[in-house]
Amino acid sequence: MSQITHIIKRDGSQVKFTPERITNAIYRASVAVGNRDREAADEVSRQVVIALEEQLQPGEIPTVEKVQDLVEQKLIENNYATVAKAYILYRNERARQRAKRSDRDSMPSGNIPWHKLWQSLDWAVSHEVHTTRHLNEKIRSGKFHEVVTAAEAAYFEDVENAANLILQRQDEIRMVFVVGPSSSGKTTTTTIIGEHLARQGFKLKTLNIDHYFFDLELHPKDEFGDYDFETPQALNLALINQHLVELFAGKEVRIPYYDFKTGKSHPDHTPMHLEEHEIVLIDSLHGLHPEMTADIDDSLKFKLYIEPLLQLKDSQGHYARWTDIRLMRRMLRDASFRAYDPLQTLLHWHYVRSSELRHIIPYSTTADTVVNSGMPYELPLYKAKLGANFAEWAESLKNDPLRVDAWERATRVNALFQEIDAVEDDSIVPENSVTREFIGGGIYKY
Repeated sequence: MSQITHIIKRDGSQVKFTPERITNAIYRASVAVGNRDREAADEVSRQVVIALEEQLQPGEIPTVEKVQDLVEQKLIENNYATVAKAYILYRNERARQRAKRSDRDSMPSGNIPWHKLWQSLDWAVSHEVHTTRHLNEKIRSGKFHEVVTAAEAAYFEDVENAANLILQRQDEIRMVFVVGPSSSGKTTTTTIIGEHLARQGFKLKTLNIDHYFFDLELHPKDEFGDYDFETPQALNLALINQHLVELFAGKEVRIPYYDFKTGKSHPDHTPMHLEEHEIVLIDSLHGLHPEMTADIDDSLKFKLYIEPLLQLKDSQGHYARWTDIRLMRRMLRDASFRAYDPLQTLLHWHYVRSSELRHIIPYSTTADTVVNSGMPYELPLYKAKLGANFAEWAESLKNDPLRVDAWERATRVNALFQEIDAVEDDSIVPENSVTREFIGGGIYKY
């Protein structure tokens, strides 16, 4: 008989500890993959209870999460990989259902593309890169290159599927938007989509929305003297709509030029005209925002949303945050291509996050398709390039009341890096990879 008498539920309440419930959960996962060996489920359950008793301090009451973590561990240790996968997916589905039942369902998390998210989780479990421990095992066993190859293949399959959806509507579509929050991989994905469509006979023209920024002097500043470029209101939305309407009517327009060095817009700079059946290809933060194309009929648009939907849990059961991945990407890109201090990127990130929560993510479910740009191999590379910085920033910012947001992000990323092995050599990353948009060395120009 087990020494454990009670267990703590997620709501904090205590209930009687029943080992049979562990057995039943394991058995359900086994049945899901065609295995009806009840005795095997009993044995794994017995091992879980023993491990639990060994790990608990005198008088300590285990949590449901601790029990479930041990179930995953013991299934894998006993070479029940397929059962472990089924159990993990079931566990996460239950978590999703709990979230759906909560009052927070209408908040930004309710805009997560759940179907795509579960696909990403299934992929991560299937390739055994769904936890920091599993990722480290791949690195230490010399299989890191396999992770890179598989992740790249999954991304390109996503992009190809998106291109095929466009092909299905080729008789009506006049513009393709590649949309996503900062550093989601829009630029590379737009280029690859354009290459794919061109091979299929599409005639394309690109439109750089960044040239529609208002003069910098019209942008408000905060108490640090920082400008907010992340809001759609920083763009001349009326002019964007006017130009698109005129282009689709066969008229020539003159695109403005925005000089980022001087912060000045130069109107009527570059002529642009669409030939018959030519498509406008645009990457933009705010392509899903209603005001961006308010005057354009929806039937003419194809909207692709991109986000690094990485499914990677740390030892505490917390998933790596997509916004943190994008922060690291932007730090590297800003430093490599814009000579911008990574610390300044961190200090500015609250603007980025605030804007995307208000102006980008709430419209993500209006996209025609979703592409996952998250690569599990990214984090080991980023640790090698940025790891020491986050530890330093976390320490230097901890007592600054005006930089709480930056301190929290630095602390969280630093904690994640503590669990991940660094990989110094990035030569294995393909030259056409979306990751090259941030670390450099790619074939595309940004």
